Amino acid sequence: MDGGDQRALDLVKELVHRLLSLNPSLNPNSNPISDQQFHQSLRYAIRILSSHMTPSITVDESAMVESIKRKLATQGKSSDALTFADVYTKFSSKTGPGCVRNKWAVLYLLKTVSEDRKIVQKNQSNGFLGSALSGGLPELGNLGFRNDNSRDFRGLVGKLGNLSDDLGVRNDNSEVSRGLMGKFGKMEKGSSDEFQKNRNLGLENDNSKDSRGLMGKLGKMDKGYSDGSLSDEFRNLNSVSDNSRVLKGKSEVGKGWSGGVLMVSKDPENLRDMAYKEFVNLSKEENEVSEDVLVRDVLYACQGIDGKYVKYDEKADGYVLPDWMKVPRATRSVVSKLCELGWLFRKVKGYISESMNQFPAQDVGTVGQAFCAALQDELSEYYKLLAVLEGQAMNPIPLGSDSCSGNYMSLRRLSVWFAEPIVKMRLMAVLVDNCKSLKGGAMAGAIHMHAQHGDPLVNDFMKRLLRRVCSPLFEMVRRWVLEGELEDIFSEFFVVSQPVKDESLWREGYRLHAAMLPAFISQSLAKQILRTGKSINFLRVCCDDRGWADAATEAATAVGTTTTRGSLGYGETDALGSLVTEAAKRIDKHLLELMHKRYKLKEHCLAIKRYLLLGQGDFVQYLMDIVGPELSEPANTISSFKLATLLESAITSSNAQYDGCDIRARLRVKMMPHNTGDRGWDVFSLEYDAGVPLNTVFTESVMTRYIRVFNFLWKLRRVEHALTGTWKTMKPNCITSHFFSKLPQAVKLQLILTSRKCQVLWDEMNHFVSNLQYYIMFEVLEVSWSNLVKEMELSKDLDDLLAAHEKYLFSILEKSLLGERSQDLNKTLFVLFDLILRYRSLADRLYEGINELQSRTTAETSINSRDKVKSRGKSNDKSSEPGSWLGEGRKALTQRAGEFLRNMGNDIDAIGKDYATIFEGFISQLPVQQHIDLKFLMFRLNFTEFYSQLQPITRGKLF
Repeated sequence: MDGGDQRALDLVKELVHRLLSLNPSLNPNSNPISDQQFHQSLRYAIRILSSHMTPSITVDESAMVESIKRKLATQGKSSDALTFADVYTKFSSKTGPGCVRNKWAVLYLLKTVSEDRKIVQKNQSNGFLGSALSGGLPELGNLGFRNDNSRDFRGLVGKLGNLSDDLGVRNDNSEVSRGLMGKFGKMEKGSSDEFQKNRNLGLENDNSKDSRGLMGKLGKMDKGYSDGSLSDEFRNLNSVSDNSRVLKGKSEVGKGWSGGVLMVSKDPENLRDMAYKEFVNLSKEENEVSEDVLVRDVLYACQGIDGKYVKYDEKADGYVLPDWMKVPRATRSVVSKLCELGWLFRKVKGYISESMNQFPAQDVGTVGQAFCAALQDELSEYYKLLAVLEGQAMNPIPLGSDSCSGNYMSLRRLSVWFAEPIVKMRLMAVLVDNCKSLKGGAMAGAIHMHAQHGDPLVNDFMKRLLRRVCSPLFEMVRRWVLEGELEDIFSEFFVVSQPVKDESLWREGYRLHAAMLPAFISQSLAKQILRTGKSINFLRVCCDDRGWADAATEAATAVGTTTTRGSLGYGETDALGSLVTEAAKRIDKHLLELMHKRYKLKEHCLAIKRYLLLGQGDFVQYLMDIVGPELSEPANTISSFKLATLLESAITSSNAQYDGCDIRARLRVKMMPHNTGDRGWDVFSLEYDAGVPLNTVFTESVMTRYIRVFNFLWKLRRVEHALTGTWKTMKPNCITSHFFSKLPQAVKLQLILTSRKCQVLWDEMNHFVSNLQYYIMFEVLEVSWSNLVKEMELSKDLDDLLAAHEKYLFSILEKSLLGERSQDLNKTLFVLFDLILRYRSLADRLYEGINELQSRTTAETSINSRDKVKSRGKSNDKSSEPGSWLGEGRKALTQRAGEFLRNMGNDIDAIGKDYATIFEGFISQLPVQQHIDLKFLMFRLNFTEFYSQLQPITRGKLF
């Protein structure tokens, strides 16, 4: 033996010695290890290491670990199972140079040694020799251990065959023969038909060069045991346990054996094996098909393939055994239950194929494609399991359970293996049924609803599936929130865009599609996602700004994520919410700063208040004075260019000239559509051109409402202006007083009565108009403006800003009695305005007549004092002129003046009566308005309770 062989043997001896010394079950009192124990253990170790046998099962490390843990657990050794799991975790985590690569082989070796140990312990009473380790391969005495071409080994195999024949166990599949051949066949390659069968099936592993070298060396050492080439201390490894029931030696066996195994025919274990044999023969008589064939057909059915006997039945809609086949009812039931997996597989596979065949002709969508890919991955894992099961199904099903290796597949074992896959496949089939007509976010939401499950297996499976399915959806969210991009070819996202003008981009360009909103994204979070993407697009399209990119990057950095693809996924809703919140806060802040600083939103709101809401008093008064004559003309004769010139003149002649050029340039004249008979007062208005992006706030509908308010205020100012002009006309002076003293008594009384009626009605109208104007200007406009400024300062995003402005404008419309629920009051109010304008015309006629009477009287007096004759002649000439009072004489003049004053008094009484009636109706409606608070207006109009005392019976309850 060369030096390499000696070193290998020394290492094996050292390993065996350490194992024996550290094993408390073999050495409880720490006594020295006996030579017999040491040599038997050493021989067992060498035989294992020098064996060329290849395992007949597929290499699967995780399956081997689960098998060991399951076996320990079934034996009631839960603590050992936990210890093994912990040790294996540490063992599997060791990687790199110097670590074990083929960990599965180590696990398989340990399991095989454990099974040999238990079998030998169990069969010690039946003729198997015990080893020092209480387990291992049986002791064979002095038969020797040579290669498969050695004469002694072939003799051993022959003698074992003869022993089997003598015991009456000739069936190759019997427990005894397979047990014996299995025990001794592990020594050499090709030692039995079973090994040759494994070689033909291709189950032999490819050992590395180092392992083949080690086996070669150990093989030489094993051969050395028989040839006597080793030292003397290894020549006597054939000691026998005193407690063994095995017959040893030529004298005991009588057939020339130097050492071997003989099973006693009356042993209870042997009777049990024979009973198993009889049971198998009875089963073959009752069944037309062996269980091996049924297992193979079931595995085919689970792949959607018809087997030899188990085939798909269209009527039954499942895989069934033919009725003519003679099988037990229990077997038929088990096959039917197992084939449910194939039916489910067929459904899932059909959905995947159908969906992929429809793409891209139909809108399968990216989420649908991800769903199909996730299902295909699960089927791939399912295929791997079936491959392992098919490998085990190639091994024959043993007769007995004691001597079986465990690497076979029966229907019962198949039902255990299929317990977990059938749960997953059922779940996938349910998802397929629910998602056939869904896509995008709706599909993700439907799958998410099935993830709310208490079973950890189902929960983990659904989370793994949803991470794949929701990946495209979360990518859409990421791009929308951080880049403002909406790539939704198949309409799967819960944010929908539509082509609109720039001014409508914020309000109408994007909206939420509720049907595509998955359940794991809340409504508030979806609105925040929508607003964040809208803000980016608004900055990019309307404001031509790129500062949002830095804000988005800072937001991603602040929450610890990246802006790259795949940074978000299912189960990270909190991270998504944090990212959206942070991005929205930074982008909205940037947008508001841009609107206030670059585009001066507050200054433009103030300009609209000053000009369209008539807050700039000097400008409004000057404009009304210079455009009054023009607006008194028919509407179809007025030139808008001339009015624009007058508007410019009013601006330059008032404090409006100190406003910025940008603001002044936006103010323009607008002529409303007019009808026949309309005057310029009815169609004149002002407009303010906000421009992009301010037209997002001051939209066309908003400016229409501003014009409504302007027309109302303009009408109110016109009425006030008319009353002011009437007061100027009625203002007494010294000339009027001198004229009044010269009038006849009857005319004087009539003039006093008529003037008093006119003055009282003017006071009443002026009281109403002045208090209404005060209410509008201070209680409505100024209070609403103050609230707007406060809310603009508290706004956190553009939606808050728009809401504040909308609230401001709504408040003005409602409190100015221009709202939908104040239409009756508004109509009454405009009727009162028309009566006041009629009164203005009547008052102008009255004082024109008085002035004419004054001029006639003064003229008559001056003519009489100079030349009565000449004056009389002239007066006769004048008498021919129609409507002349002077030519009729003093008496006729007095009569005509009295008649004129009486008519004017009657007209004033009629207007006063109409005004009082309508005003009482107006003021009676104020307290019953529930949608607005008009108590300040009511108090100012009736602070002396004058109107409440006019009709105490009918209106006492109102006041």
